[in-house]
Amino acid sequence: MKISRPKIYSFFTSKLTISVFFIIIIAVNILVAMSIRYSFKAQKASAEENEFFKRKINFNQPFYVKGIYLSSWTASEPVLLNKLIDLAKKNKLNAVIIDLKDSYGTVAYESSVEAVKNLKTSEPRIKNLKSILENLHKENLYAIARLPVFQDPTLASSNPSVALKNKRTGKLWADNKGLFWVDPASLEVWDYNIALAKEAWLMGFDEINFDYIRFPSDGNISNISYPIWDGLAPKEEIIRRFAEYQNIALSPLNITRSADLFGLTFWRDDDLNIGQNLSLLIPYFNYICPMVYPSHFPDGFENFSNPAEHPYEIIFRSLAKAKGKFIGQSALPRPWLQAFDYGAEYDSAKLAKQIKAVEDGGGYGWLLWNAQNKYDDILPY
Repeated sequence: MKISRPKIYSFFTSKLTISVFFIIIIAVNILVAMSIRYSFKAQKASAEENEFFKRKINFNQPFYVKGIYLSSWTASEPVLLNKLIDLAKKNKLNAVIIDLKDSYGTVAYESSVEAVKNLKTSEPRIKNLKSILENLHKENLYAIARLPVFQDPTLASSNPSVALKNKRTGKLWADNKGLFWVDPASLEVWDYNIALAKEAWLMGFDEINFDYIRFPSDGNISNISYPIWDGLAPKEEIIRRFAEYQNIALSPLNITRSADLFGLTFWRDDDLNIGQNLSLLIPYFNYICPMVYPSHFPDGFENFSNPAEHPYEIIFRSLAKAKGKFIGQSALPRPWLQAFDYGAEYDSAKLAKQIKAVEDGGGYGWLLWNAQNKYDDILPY
């Protein structure tokens, strides 16, 4: 007698059903694996975030900075560093800004950032950075790490795939000072500098300062070949995207950040053909630091035959000109002041005029720039 199988049995033993069944099992296994992987990544990210949030905060924000610039060479010389710390304290300054990566792109300490190690872009001249930071904090000095971004001869030489090239020769393009640049549109370059910023923050710096966040301003600009930027997006949009990118990466970690801009950005609504448009960049930083050195304004500016002789007027008017752009924004203007002789002799009297201009013009703190770190002649004590 022929026994007939139930229809449901036939359904479960059909080739199509078995195939579907195995596909479902495979899909479930993939989803489980992805879930485990995601959970592991989330735990890792959470652990990294905890590392940032557990870091001691030494100064409340906003912080009214009165500081001086120190090169990595100065920071590497204990006697000279201590002398300048004493000078800062005597003159009631409360901050120093140190080159963590100098204007040649050399990372000046022993970095653990993978790209730095792989590309060999460090020269660890600052041997005891953590103890330096501890000492600065004992002296109640706010420590800022300076990171030049797109002017980076060291990175350009180590990783030519992100470097600007000479259209005619195919070699690295150099500006008038003979310095190489990397492509401002390169995500790889963005990540490289953000990794350094995170490391600096975890070491104990109180703020990260981004300098050279722009396209080149001098040299044969028309002879540049960009490896990433296609020339279609405006320069100001490329720099805005970097600003937004670093903000997304660093702001959730409570990392305080500042950006150095040309002084003329406070007077203009365009990007000066270097990508720096003040209005577009304000939303992405805690402080905007215009380099309003009076000597760097052209002769005849604001009807001054030599602007360097009129520090109060140049700085006060610069801050006043851009004041409306900061309304409703969290960023504060904190200018760089001239502490070097150029266009005029800069002494303590001219420094006093600059500081008064910052106070009267609504600036929130200031930093002194002298490339050689010679401040004896301009600080009164």
